[in-house]
Amino acid sequence: MNAPQAVGIIIDGNRRWAKQNMLPSLEGHRRGLQKVKDAIEWASEAGIKEVTFYTFSTENWNRSAEEVAYLLLLFKNTFENEFAELSKKDFRFRFIGQKEKFSSQLRVLMEKLETESADKSGMLVQIAISYGGRAEIMDAVNRVAKEGRETITEEDFRNAMWSSGMKDPDLIIRTGGDKRLSNFLLFQAAYSELFFTDTMWPAFTKEEFHSILTEFAGRERRHGK
Repeated sequence: MNAPQAVGIIIDGNRRWAKQNMLPSLEGHRRGLQKVKDAIEWASEAGIKEVTFYTFSTENWNRSAEEVAYLLLLFKNTFENEFAELSKKDFRFRFIGQKEKFSSQLRVLMEKLETESADKSGMLVQIAISYGGRAEIMDAVNRVAKEGRETITEEDFRNAMWSSGMKDPDLIIRTGGDKRLSNFLLFQAAYSELFFTDTMWPAFTKEEFHSILTEFAGRERRHGK
């Protein structure tokens, strides 16, 4: 099967899944982060080179203080445990977004995962956290503007982005039923194949993931040609 080289995943439906299963909404987030760990393994087994998970958007800070605090605690525990365990394998970790908005403790954990996995040769796992496509573009514009260049190439612009060096996603998957990008990788997704599923993220399965990869392999990608 012709596997995509780079995949983006918009994880959505955690709270609705919890409600459907008569669980506290915050439990949906916990199950959702557990599913991220599973999906990392699935992507690696499928031969994917890069996978980017949209875990927390710039707009998510506007949720209730209780929910945001719980999510930050979940990130801390996940980075310290599940991700740290995965980093002992051949995975490389990278965090893209407004990292300065997080506590020094979380920033240290992110930096540690990036540093300790930097020399690995396996799949790159990118976590988009306090990430927004518009915010990334504006940040890159301001960085390049400060350099005072009269002419800016696409390469210059890409190098100024939080996601500098990443591959454009061949495939973007969104769970949860909504059919939109919701500010995810707006610049990079110009020619991405888009797949939308009604399945809530905590209920997403390896079988459905492989079904999407099979459909992707059958699509003709012309890139405007």
